[in-house]
Amino acid sequence: MEEQKRRILVTCALPYANGSIHLGHMVEHIQGDIWTRALKMRGHEVVFVCADDSHGTPIMINAEKRGITPEELIAQSQAEHEDDFADFGIGYDHYSTTHSDDNRRLSEGIFNRLKEKGLIDVRPVDQLYDEERGMFLPDRFVKGTCPNCKAEDQYGDACEVCSSTYAPTDLINPRSAVTGSVPVLRTSEHYFVTLGSLEDLLKQWTRKLQPEVANKLDEWLDKGLQDWDISRDEPYFGFRIPGTENKYFYVWVDAPVGYMASFAEYCRDNGINFDDYWAPDSQAEVYHIIGKDIIYFHTLFWPAMLHGADYRLPTNVFAHGFLTVNGRKMSKSRGTFIMARTYLDHLQPDYLRYYIASKLGGGLGDIDLNLEDFVARVNSDLVGKVVNIASRCAGFIHKKFDGRLSDSLPDASLYQRFADARTEIGDLLERREYNQAVRHIMALADEANRYIDEHKPWKMIKEDGREAEVQQVCTQGINLFRALITYLKPIIPRTATSAEEFLNAGELNWSSVAQPLLGHEIEPFRALLTRIDAAQIDAMVEASRHDLQEAQKPTGPLADDPISAEIEFDDFAKIDLRVVTIVNAEHVEGADKLLRLTLDLGGEMRQVFAGIKSAYDPENLKGRQTVMVANLKPRKMRFGMSEGMVLAAGPGGSDLFILSPDSGAKDGMRVK
Repeated sequence: MEEQKRRILVTCALPYANGSIHLGHMVEHIQGDIWTRALKMRGHEVVFVCADDSHGTPIMINAEKRGITPEELIAQSQAEHEDDFADFGIGYDHYSTTHSDDNRRLSEGIFNRLKEKGLIDVRPVDQLYDEERGMFLPDRFVKGTCPNCKAEDQYGDACEVCSSTYAPTDLINPRSAVTGSVPVLRTSEHYFVTLGSLEDLLKQWTRKLQPEVANKLDEWLDKGLQDWDISRDEPYFGFRIPGTENKYFYVWVDAPVGYMASFAEYCRDNGINFDDYWAPDSQAEVYHIIGKDIIYFHTLFWPAMLHGADYRLPTNVFAHGFLTVNGRKMSKSRGTFIMARTYLDHLQPDYLRYYIASKLGGGLGDIDLNLEDFVARVNSDLVGKVVNIASRCAGFIHKKFDGRLSDSLPDASLYQRFADARTEIGDLLERREYNQAVRHIMALADEANRYIDEHKPWKMIKEDGREAEVQQVCTQGINLFRALITYLKPIIPRTATSAEEFLNAGELNWSSVAQPLLGHEIEPFRALLTRIDAAQIDAMVEASRHDLQEAQKPTGPLADDPISAEIEFDDFAKIDLRVVTIVNAEHVEGADKLLRLTLDLGGEMRQVFAGIKSAYDPENLKGRQTVMVANLKPRKMRFGMSEGMVLAAGPGGSDLFILSPDSGAKDGMRVK
């Protein structure tokens, strides 16, 4: 009986727009892609969306360091992320950013509904404040000595040495990670979502989650839910909270709303009713695939916000473990912190997709990418077992039978066993038991290879009168390969596409396997996959080390303009630097870069021609104090005599900044 068609929305956790995609990220996005492809191949209506998480202090700080706007930074990041995902075969139906009009609208709407229901509370909070930068510091932007194990240089929320958690105010000798200054304690009004009234709802809903997740959540729920701080003070890159002047939504408020916003954009482009998926009475299914480190936000805060704002709750949230490489955390120094793009520069994406699927179950266990095992398993399974079936049989079909398959199979029952396996394999993939599905597929591949080995078409073709048998045996092999590559299609889509071209019979799906391909002309066989050479792995690891070296190279002014050769103090003492006031500034007729400055040196007036026209309006310079080289030999120019030089920093053009002394300095004072 045909399975009833389901409407399903699937999302993966939003990658942060402050960095590149690495293989740890790919574990999640690959498994989400495998799952949605398998569901689509079974005939269900599936929408797969994601977005960049584009708000927060780190993005604001990084943009400032790079001399660009946060909007420019997140646009660059989104383009890079989308390219990486596309080249790994991740088939998102829509990919967006949380910095969107739809996300702003939905976030504000959820906040207003929570406020109307009395679920928003405002109260003072004590926080560490960086007076030099003029900002309250997020936990991760405070560093100091762990109050428990006394390890130095630890973040303000948790110690990476002893794993203890604490408040940033508990740190010993805290300092700002932004400026290095010692922060002070200040009070600010913050907005909270009151979660206490939603505990019973959450206790009931969390029982449907993975058992190990539900048990962990019970520990938190039994302690009683604390109210959730959802606001941050300016300066902050994000959405301003309605009705405030300097309060912004904490990034974890609008980040999950980004799932809804990305889907809303997809709905608008494709004529779909958004409420059919997100209304409280929706019959559609909604699933989030996330890492185990963000369970708390997705299984407590997120459903609480949704329920409080009169939206449906997710059908389920599937959490997974982390990726290790060669049994250890990914390491930059060992070259095993591998960026997605670095991998793609050396290896095909289907290799990693297959290996992850072969290791991945439905639980929270970590996955190890053992590079030696990776090479062996891909070469043995994909190339040696699956692709080898097609390559062994296709040559005979083309050389002896003009590429045409026989009209019947010599062992129809064998093919039927392969075809019947689609139900169990499909169920395993749908339950996200990818490793079990792969084992089942590879057991079938072993059986197909045994069949070919037993019949030995390469021997039969040399015996008179057995050509028809060879055609049938090879037709059997091609059809067994067709079933295997169909079941592997969600896992290795790029290879499956090449196989579809070879088979010349349209798109492979679960129902197409029911009947064998007979009396049909196939295309000439071309290698679908080649073996991985260990040298490719070595090159990838070495390139990852090089990526680290490049990242550690100094950037900014010092890198662009290195410090000059050392001088003696007597050399420096020859330069007479003095505080001056710019009493007049004007354009110089016929000069593209110069401004004529009249400087008050404390009773003595000087005329200086300065090449700062592209950076300053003359009117904005009048009355401003700066520093000049007072004993520079006057230089005759065609516009007049220049009697010194003002000091400015910057590479040139509009990026020039004249120096200013601190308040209290008087004209004529020497700078020492």
